Amino acid sequence: MIVTTGTAVQSEDFSTLTDGTPVRRWTLERSGTLVRVLTYGALVQSVEVPGRDGVRAEVALGLPDVKAYETYPSPYFGATVGRYANRIAGGSFVLDGVTHRVTSNEGRNTLHGGARGFDKRVWEAREVPDGVRFSLVSEDGDEGFPGRLPVSVTYTLDEDGALRIGYRATTDAPTVVNLTNHTYWNLAGAAGGSALGQVLRLAAGRITPADGESLPTGDLLPVEGTRYDFREARPVEPGYDTNYVLEETGGEPVAELYDPSSGRVLTVRTTEPGLQLYTADHLGGSPFEPCAGIALETQHFPDSPNRPEFPSTVLRPGEEFTSTTVYGFSVR
Repeated sequence: MIVTTGTAVQSEDFSTLTDGTPVRRWTLERSGTLVRVLTYGALVQSVEVPGRDGVRAEVALGLPDVKAYETYPSPYFGATVGRYANRIAGGSFVLDGVTHRVTSNEGRNTLHGGARGFDKRVWEAREVPDGVRFSLVSEDGDEGFPGRLPVSVTYTLDEDGALRIGYRATTDAPTVVNLTNHTYWNLAGAAGGSALGQVLRLAAGRITPADGESLPTGDLLPVEGTRYDFREARPVEPGYDTNYVLEETGGEPVAELYDPSSGRVLTVRTTEPGLQLYTADHLGGSPFEPCAGIALETQHFPDSPNRPEFPSTVLRPGEEFTSTTVYGFSVR
């Protein structure tokens, strides 16, 4: 056990992939929060925080070993998703007049970086103050994306036990980048069944409505008077896989999830312009039932490379992509 500036950090051998590649697990603990992250997928395997009774419980959907992550890849449990989180229509986009064709892995479209996105890679890891930094080099042409892309994801715990995720990337050729974390949250406890009924508030007055392929139409739809309005906190129902256009909050949380039974509260702060609310209706019952967790994925908008009206996801040589999201935990 190594204690850095406030966070206890531990590293251990965890498991191996079916091809024999070793995977390590890092454990971070501070101020009542315990987080376990793996070099496979730079993923969050576990988050334990106390409820109002002071008892710590698992609140993130995670799997027991690497074999299970290989068996159930499509839910992206806790994974770092890239190069491009969410969808790219038709598996292609035009950048500087050049058409780039990327791997289609959801019908004709590209989802979460393609067939072998960042969630299926083993990352390098090293300890940093208060946490761990995972690093990966995505070579030019990886899943069809242009440019060599060195990328890092840093997990740290703040003084109050909040989980801070920082992303960085550079490129040697123009490319597109959109990174997110795909943790599913159930504040009543990951083994507690459905997460529906937990109370959500979002600082978002608009969504990017989607068509039958879950691709944005290009419109920005006001949520007022619709089922998408979470500006006032209310219980979550099923049927959401929706990108919300976040409002400026001056550093205040853009999202808050509350479980009345345990008293646990999750807040989300981010530098990103969007948040994908996903109620996990499509989980098949093994290893988790439908709606067992709620994903709050901070990101740029889906299909932005084909939507010049959306905030740009283009990264060019000499620039640095940076993004920060903070998941805070409390009780009431």
